[in-house]
Amino acid sequence: MSAGRPVPTGLAVALLAAGLLPAALAVASPAFGWLALATDVAVLALCAVDFLRAPRAQSVRVWRRVEPVLSSGTRNAVHVALERQDTGTAPLHVEVRDEPPEDMASSGHRQSLTLPAARTTPQELTYFVTPPSRGDARFGDVHLRLRGPLGLCARQVRVPATMDVKVYPDLTALTREALALARASDAPSARTQRRRASEGREFESLREYRPGDDYRHIDWKASARHAHTLVRTWQPEQHQPVLLLLDCGRHMAGRIQERRKLDHAVDAALRLARVGLEAGDVVGVLAFASGVRAYLPPRKGREHLRLITESLYRTEAALEESDYGRAFDFAFARQTRRALVVLFTDLVDPDASASLLTRTLALRPRHLPVVASLLDEDVQAAAHGVPVQTQDAYARQAAVRLETEYRRTATTLRDAGALVIRAPARGFGAATLNAYLDVKARGLL
Repeated sequence: MSAGRPVPTGLAVALLAAGLLPAALAVASPAFGWLALATDVAVLALCAVDFLRAPRAQSVRVWRRVEPVLSSGTRNAVHVALERQDTGTAPLHVEVRDEPPEDMASSGHRQSLTLPAARTTPQELTYFVTPPSRGDARFGDVHLRLRGPLGLCARQVRVPATMDVKVYPDLTALTREALALARASDAPSARTQRRRASEGREFESLREYRPGDDYRHIDWKASARHAHTLVRTWQPEQHQPVLLLLDCGRHMAGRIQERRKLDHAVDAALRLARVGLEAGDVVGVLAFASGVRAYLPPRKGREHLRLITESLYRTEAALEESDYGRAFDFAFARQTRRALVVLFTDLVDPDASASLLTRTLALRPRHLPVVASLLDEDVQAAAHGVPVQTQDAYARQAAVRLETEYRRTATTLRDAGALVIRAPARGFGAATLNAYLDVKARGLL
């Protein structure tokens, strides 16, 4: 911990500024000049005395409390605690400035507080950081300004507090409550969503007949044995393979709502993996660009979800073309069972879309492909907006071309039996989840 350096307060600056008034009057009389000089010397002397009497660095104990794993794209709380260590009889005024990672948006990392004269329980300040992307990050030191008793000068000290943290995909979106909201967000009604979740092709149990039940579900033999009408209930099949393919090429390096497209895709993929594993399916992940970046074969269980999270939190978009052929060959040389294949990519580049079409359509009918892409609302607004300036007209022409190319590619995919998802960033995870739940409920896999 440093010994500290003097920092004048606003009061000291105001008093020095007040000394400029007699200095201005020195033109009329030299006596005013001596008065201005005496005022400035007195203020500086009082500042020096105040700095010497200001609390030392050892007067306060400081520590930071933050989770070792943060969630990208969401607010994460950071707590800074201060505890008085001296036996002073006057309150201690402290200004605190923490050093969050440079690329994280932060609010409240500069705060002030007053520690009582007597040593009491620690006081805690809370602020929030929002990591824009996944990866490793580091918090710096904590800076304190300990104000002197006269309020003219403060002692600024640096408290060593560097801390490394990991930034994972949005873990807060994986709670059951968030998943329930996500499932309901795109559904016509919660009742419809609950009904879909109970459908499927795998026998679950027998129950008594209720008015409105489908007569085709009546088990006549069981009804005869029990002397009352019983119907079969069904559930979505389990242990089905779900393979998530993440495009990490240059098209996913663009930003939507201040986050890279790949970050939104990773969040959606992780949420889908969580739901799939909870539903009893086996989930695999493959991240690729010009080559394969990461691969986990389809497995099940909570430990597998942890491995998926670990494999994705450092994945970054590269400024290179994505090789769909190499990724598909790698994945399906190891995947023989029929699988739900969810590809997170972009569908706005004509050349890339042509390669994607060829390889995706080749999956049918053995596998069920789903292509998920983000809707850039700014591009959509430009395509439908009325140009005001010449630059707006060029932007509109480019946006219309991108939208037309997307519709052409999406239509070809749908006509061949693939499912296509396109949703804005704020509803991308929900749209992907609902597509998976719909596939399971309808027994399409």
